[in-house]
Formats: sequence, structure tokens, C-alpha cells
Amino acid sequence: MSNSTSVNTKKRRFFYGYIVVVAAFFVMAIVWGTAQTFGVFFKPMLSDFGWTRAAISGAASLSIAIYAVLSIVVGKLTDRFSPRLLVSVCGAAMGVGYILMSQVNAIWQVYLAYGVLVGIGTGGSFVPSATAVARWFVKRRGLMTGIFASGVGAGLVLMPPIANLTISTYGWRTSFLILGIVSLVGTIVPARFLRREPAEMGLKPYGEDEVKKENLVPIEEYSGGEATRTRQLWLLVISYICFGFSQQAIMVHIVPHATDLGISTFVAANIMSVIGGLHIAGKIGIGGICDKIGSKSALIISFSIIVASMFLLMLAKEAWMFYLFAIIFGFAYGGIAALISPVVAELFGLRTHGPLLGVVTCAWGVGATLGPIMAGHIFDASNNYFQAFLVSTLLSILGLALVSLLKPTRMRKN
Repeated sequence: MSNSTSVNTKKRRFFYGYIVVVAAFFVMAIVWGTAQTFGVFFKPMLSDFGWTRAAISGAASLSIAIYAVLSIVVGKLTDRFSPRLLVSVCGAAMGVGYILMSQVNAIWQVYLAYGVLVGIGTGGSFVPSATAVARWFVKRRGLMTGIFASGVGAGLVLMPPIANLTISTYGWRTSFLILGIVSLVGTIVPARFLRREPAEMGLKPYGEDEVKKENLVPIEEYSGGEATRTRQLWLLVISYICFGFSQQAIMVHIVPHATDLGISTFVAANIMSVIGGLHIAGKIGIGGICDKIGSKSALIISFSIIVASMFLLMLAKEAWMFYLFAIIFGFAYGGIAALISPVVAELFGLRTHGPLLGVVTCAWGVGATLGPIMAGHIFDASNNYFQAFLVSTLLSILGLALVSLLKPTRMRKN
């Protein structure tokens, strides 16, 4: 009996699913950390080329649009191909995109290099990683998803200040070249450790045996067609469109907005880092809470916090107010982003988790595509961001209302 217990303890201690989580964490840190530095490059490129903010924002919007469309495609491919292959190919595209950004001289080149290639890189990273983590864990799924997805926050902490430093030292072109090399190495190497599901290694998902012993009824498994006929999916889709619009409008325009008010570029870049740090706390904290109270309640909490942060942003004039905003917004942003995979699993099961996660991720991408370019157009027309942030606030309130109507299928005891 003691020998059997020892063997089981050893197996659990070295459960490969944790390696999958760590590998996915590093992929997220590199992919999204570099992608969210775009706002730091805004004014240096404006200074050199004299383009409008809407024109440059359009490249960010195109990148998110590519991400959105590719999320559905990659979601379907996760049932056929290894996440190692999908993440490696898309990570290579991202690296090439950044390298080409160091050579651009026309706006169409920015749209090709950043809009298309970087969009491919982001589009092929999240869904395969999230689906793999969901399949490796039955218990602790929310927490493990939060941990791997907090890589986005880690990237946000590190990459904007690094990009700002390299721009001030070497110029924006060399900085893009450095990002390209980092993206190539930082995605392809950790991707080698991703595994699609435990069965590939003769293992079971973490907590599967405990669920059976606790006599829990599994979540009903939906096909893709069945899910699309439910109200729940469309409530989720529209709520993430609202979130994507607000979140990405802020991430692209917060740095130029802060500097417009006289805040230094150093402080403005640090605002992004604070968002990233609290993004980590939000993903891990809300992910852990999700395991205890369910995804609906966790989403309501997160959307409520993000609405409060949006009101603060519209009032912010000084650095300390921006830092306070970054703390609140970053935590809520991390929570909502962390919940996207668990809520899909909770509502519809794992049978078609990849494709359905792709649909909801695409919904976020639709909103995130519109957010930056609409904010840029509003600024060009009014010479300030107040109306853009007001629209983002109203959409966040709508998202909160929609998630409050969700009725997730929960595991329950017989």
C-alpha cells in the first residue's frame, strides 16, 4: 500500500501537464508581450513619416482581424495537428513580421508586416495552447488556465519598457529587429514542449479519477452545431466583442493619450507594465476563483471591475491616476481573458472545445479590430480620446449585462 502511494505521489509531482502550462506561459509572454508594444512605437513612427493616428491604428486593427479569423481556423486545426506545429509556424510568421517592420518605408508595408504577419503569429498561439491546457486538467482547470495565460501579463511587464529603452538607444527600426529575433526564439523553443492531450503520453487528465470518485455528473458535451443554436454562445460572443473593443482601444492608445497630457514616455511605458503586472494577478486570482464559484460569477466580477476602471480613465489627468487605472484595469483585463477557455468548457464541454474557443476568441478579435481604429478616427476628428473612452465604457457596461444573463451548465453531485 505504501509503495503504491509513493508511486502515485511521484507521478503526480512530475505530471507532464505542468510542463505544458509552463511552455504555454512562455509562448504567451513572448507573443503578446511583443504584440502589445505597438503603442510605444506610435509616436516615433508618426514623427518619421507624418501618418495619421488612424492610419497607424489600422495596422493594429488588421493584425487583430487576422488574429480573429485565424482563431476559428486554428481552432478547427487543433483537432488534427499538434500544438507544437501550429504554434511554431505562427511564431515564425510573427518573428519575420517584426524583422520586416525594421525596414518599412510606406504604410502598406506596415499593414503587411505588422497587420498580416504579426496577426498570424498572435492568431496561432492562444487557441492551441488553451485547448491543450484544458485537456490536461479536469480539476484546477481555471487556475492552470490563469497561470498559462498570465504569460500575457508577464510579457506586458517586460516588453514595453524594453521596447522603449531600445528605441531611445538604437532607434525604432533596430528595436523592431530585436523583437523579431526574440519572437522567433521565444515561441519556437517552448512550443516543442506542448502536447495536445495526456493520451499522447499514456496519461490521464489531472483530477479525472477524483471527479469519478466524487460521483460528479460530467458537463453535457455539445457539438459545434448544437452550441451555435444556444443563447449562451451568442451572449458570450457579444460580451467578448464588447470587451475586445474596449481593451484593445486602450492598449493601443493609452501611451499616446498619456503623453498628450504631458506625461513622459518613460512613465507612459511603465503604465503598460503596471497593466501587465496586474494582468498576471488577475489571471491567476480570477482563474483560481473560477474553480470555486464558477465562470459566470467570475466574469461578472471581472466586468464590474473593468467598468469602474473605465470611469477612472476618463477622469485621469496625472500620472498617479493613470497608475491607479492600470492597477484596476489590468486585474480585470487579466480575469476576463483567463476565463474565456474555462467558460467555454463549462458551457459546452470539451468535445468541440477548440472550434468553439476559436469562435469566442474571434468575437474578441472583432471588437479588438474595431477598437483601435475607431479610437484613432475619433481622436483625428476631435483631437482627444474622451469620446473614444466613453464608447469603450458603454460597451463594457453592455458586456457586464450580457454575462449576467449566462446560465452555465455546472458539474453537480448525484
